[in-house]
Amino acid sequence: MKYISACCLLLFTILSVNGQSALPEGFLSGKSIVLISNAPSARPILDWKEIAETIHTGLLEAGGDPVAYYELEDLTLSEEVQAAYANSFTKRLISTVVILTRKANGEFILHIAPFSNSSSIVSSTSAWSINGKTLADLRDSISQLGQNVQSQNYLVLEVPEYPDEEPGQSGANVSARRFIARNPLNLDVFKLGVQLGGALGEAGILSAFRYDLLGKSEQAILAEQEAEKRGLEGIFDAYYQHDVAYLSTAKTDADLLKDRVQFLLIKVEGREADLMESMGLDPSALQDPTRIVVKYYIRLIVRDELYLGPVWDADPDWRKALRGFLENLESKP
Repeated sequence: MKYISACCLLLFTILSVNGQSALPEGFLSGKSIVLISNAPSARPILDWKEIAETIHTGLLEAGGDPVAYYELEDLTLSEEVQAAYANSFTKRLISTVVILTRKANGEFILHIAPFSNSSSIVSSTSAWSINGKTLADLRDSISQLGQNVQSQNYLVLEVPEYPDEEPGQSGANVSARRFIARNPLNLDVFKLGVQLGGALGEAGILSAFRYDLLGKSEQAILAEQEAEKRGLEGIFDAYYQHDVAYLSTAKTDADLLKDRVQFLLIKVEGREADLMESMGLDPSALQDPTRIVVKYYIRLIVRDELYLGPVWDADPDWRKALRGFLENLESKP
């Protein structure tokens, strides 16, 4: 899922190396998938598929074998969707993940990392990188790096491929069937587990490459974490009258149930329209479908049911989103 706290915690562990260093071996000897995160406010306006069309030639000339292109935000809608994509990539024998980020100032940053063969998709250890002020600059730079290398990729796709049946969609559809647009029962009987910053481990590392998160300083990350922890406790004290268990480390469902935690507060972040669609809701009335918002919901652990609440209360400010969600919990289930 798209958790700011988790991805911020791990963001500063991503190590970029000099763009003129040798290309990663896995990129030159196996299949790659390409994830694109494109800031909607960047100018000139470019669709993410336009970006894919341009960078594809550069990746081929560099010796890569990019077999499929996706928007990064589509993969990180939820842990379930991300895991579905990861499972598909494992079956396709993907060896490398290429992540191209276009920041709001128009700068392009390309990372190449080994596929983790797990739901995290990339690990937090290291990522080769190169950047360019324009897409053409980046394409030319990556192309030049392939002039003096021996690639083992021969039968490559001449044009980008955008899978019609994306692997994550199956996961998204499963999620949509399980989401329930009302409040859960018995919140007054069992504890609600609330995960503090960092409790989610590596699940959110992929979101660290998103256009609005990439490049944040360690100081800014730590300050946001501390503010989130303080804010969570303050908001729950003011807006939630039942028992809360604050979770500073990741726990299994069995461990939570032993502690009488039958409910778990889940936080997701992404483009509003994408979030609504993944939850089985109609986003057609949204004024700005691309804005990044936070949405909270509750997972009933014993039945693995997901409760959205009776009102769509997502907001770009996580504090407003949480306050709205807790206030709506006072409505009838």
